[in-house]
Amino acid sequence: MSARIQSHQQKFVDALGADLVLLGEEVERYCRDWHGDVTTGAIAVLRPRSTDDVSKAVRICAELGVAIVPQGGNTGLVLGATPDAPESQVVLSLERMNAIRQLDVDDYSAVVEAGAILSEFKDKVEAAGMFFPLALGAQGSCQIGGNVSTNAGGINVLRYGMTRELVLGLEVVLPDGSVFEGLSTLRKDNRGIDLKQLFIGAEGTLGIITAVAVKLMPMPDQVATALLGLNALDDVIALYRRARRDCCDLLSAFEFMPPLAFTLAREAMPDLAMPMSGDHPAYALIEISGSGLVDVSDLMERFLEGVMGDGLVIDGVVATSKAQARNLWLFREGMNEGQAKRGPHLRTDVSVSLSRLADFVRDAQQAVYDALPECVCVSYGHVGDGNVHLNVLPPGDLPRSEIDARIYKAKKIINEVLDGYHGSISAEHGIGRLKKSDFDTRLSAVRRKLLTAAKTAIDPDLRMNPGSQLSFARD
Repeated sequence: MSARIQSHQQKFVDALGADLVLLGEEVERYCRDWHGDVTTGAIAVLRPRSTDDVSKAVRICAELGVAIVPQGGNTGLVLGATPDAPESQVVLSLERMNAIRQLDVDDYSAVVEAGAILSEFKDKVEAAGMFFPLALGAQGSCQIGGNVSTNAGGINVLRYGMTRELVLGLEVVLPDGSVFEGLSTLRKDNRGIDLKQLFIGAEGTLGIITAVAVKLMPMPDQVATALLGLNALDDVIALYRRARRDCCDLLSAFEFMPPLAFTLAREAMPDLAMPMSGDHPAYALIEISGSGLVDVSDLMERFLEGVMGDGLVIDGVVATSKAQARNLWLFREGMNEGQAKRGPHLRTDVSVSLSRLADFVRDAQQAVYDALPECVCVSYGHVGDGNVHLNVLPPGDLPRSEIDARIYKAKKIINEVLDGYHGSISAEHGIGRLKKSDFDTRLSAVRRKLLTAAKTAIDPDLRMNPGSQLSFARD
């Protein structure tokens, strides 16, 4: 370790106190990505307890010329919170800032600190009779600040929108240590440019989100969940069209899965009981939810009668209890773990127009199989928002270098097909460090100009998460 790094570490301890600074072996777990594929390092990990602590830490970093990598639950999938310059960066973890500052039942709003775990926040909101609709597979670990910084998606986007649409206000520590105070819970506030939008989805490149004002909903006390078997992905799209028409805004989730999903889920969770017999070419997992005077179960029954009577759905099962509904969702969630058990693989997060989703999946998978016939494609995702996770699993018995080569080639193939469909290389995971080069090559001159102007105006010293999203250079 260099004398410079030791000097920096001591200055952090002297200024912030030993309780707020982690050094040595304790740093490593904050420098490893969610899947454990990448492990780096950092000068130190700073763990503030308050917004004042964050502001002070940022000012010290500015004095020392040290860059900052903000980190929430570290559950991201694009290396957005993983430092990439160990000798010139610190990780600033928000994990200690987890309080709910305000919960307003009449206003259907809350103010929560950035380090609050999503599932814990949802539980506390539910105890007050309300509902925060953001739902992610990592919600037991991810944090609210990270959700906002990445503009997280999840399974409820088709009804409630991305995280951006749930945010009413923000508190942000800026790169000079000053604090943007914007925690209003007003629904209508048209006083010029909406500054909070600059920081949502910015992945910590413009500032550090320390607290969030969010909108809440009535708690849906009725939920109907069904798993349906269909003849093709095209039929899944047709089914979604019917569901949107017949179930209207009560449709809260609509996922599609291939037959392989069940195999993968049971590889990860052997005790999972198969919910239905037979093997169908495509599956849809749908959920309708509501509260008050609406009869959700009756709506689901009448909807299924219609689509099965028309021959659109071959077979299906409707959950008759919360436990059965949870079992159905475990297949959707468990397939991710099952893929991980098969070894390193390509994880994509793309989106196309919903009307072209089935064609894109068919074309992209065929292109991968033509070039890499020994690989396995697994396509699934959120039908209602055109988000597809088209993953590619190379044979697990190959040397790591050959696996990586196939992953790189598959990514290039899929992105080329995606470009032809005018889609997005990142539907909900963000850009981070993993997708930076792919993002950069697809960026128009005008968009680059605007992004560069925003970055250099707010962070002129380029110290906020400098390895993420885009590489900026001073003139």
